Amino acid sequence: MRKIKFKKRIYKKDYKYNSKLVTYFVNNLMRDGKKNLAYKIFYNALNIINNKIKDINPLIIFKKSLKNIAPKKIIKNKKIGGTNYNIPIEINKRKKIYLSIKWLILYAKKRKEKTMSDKLANEIIAAYNGIGEAIKKRNNIYKLAESNKAFKNINI
Repeated sequence: MRKIKFKKRIYKKDYKYNSKLVTYFVNNLMRDGKKNLAYKIFYNALNIINNKIKDINPLIIFKKSLKNIAPKKIIKNKKIGGTNYNIPIEINKRKKIYLSIKWLILYAKKRKEKTMSDKLANEIIAAYNGIGEAIKKRNNIYKLAESNKAFKNINI
């Protein structure tokens, strides 16, 4: 059975920061095709970050927070002889970015602030400082990978 190769999607740069990463993030933030609303939420979050941390560009804070969240390894389940093994696997750059964006959005939604812009801004600042729920998720995955590193030679 052959694997199907998919073409990589090419993203346009956003109009304000001229970054493809921002467009990719906004596409993941978007719900029900409301891209303008997603851009509004994201840019308001960056304005909030800019008001709280004045001496650093908010886009640099956003990129650094994604880099802090990005995992190096993930856990895959493999069933061998009726027993499930958690096998740690190193992942590529695209998957790291994808997971860090998904976790950032997920844990921003779970925060207690009033608007999504506030939630997103505070989660980005927390990830930039090395705290927050998305960082805890990454650390939990590292702990699982360390405890199961004896199984890393099993082929998937």
